Amino acid sequence: MSEPTHSINATGLADILERVLDKGIVIAGDIKIQIADIDLITIKIRLLVASVDKAMEMGINWWQEDTYLSTKAREKELMQQQETLEARLEKLEALNKPL
Repeated sequence: MSEPTHSINATGLADILERVLDKGIVIAGDIKIQIADIDLITIKIRLLVASVDKAMEMGINWWQEDTYLSTKAREKELMQQQETLEARLEKLEALNKPL
């Protein structure tokens, strides 16, 4: 009988993934397009691979403020819009009051 090597490889891969998510890994690079020493476009690429806990520990939590990713952020934005509209309505009503 042959030994199941796939389970050993899976364990090794799981260990590596756990270490990467625990410590985090950053990949950074820049792409710059120039013609005759004139910068036409610069693209900065940053990739962070880490667990959510590790990212938050490092102070990275942009997804919590993104209205497309967080319902709490969306609700907060809607509440701010509502308050702004209510304030504008009060001003308009005050302008239209009879003297």
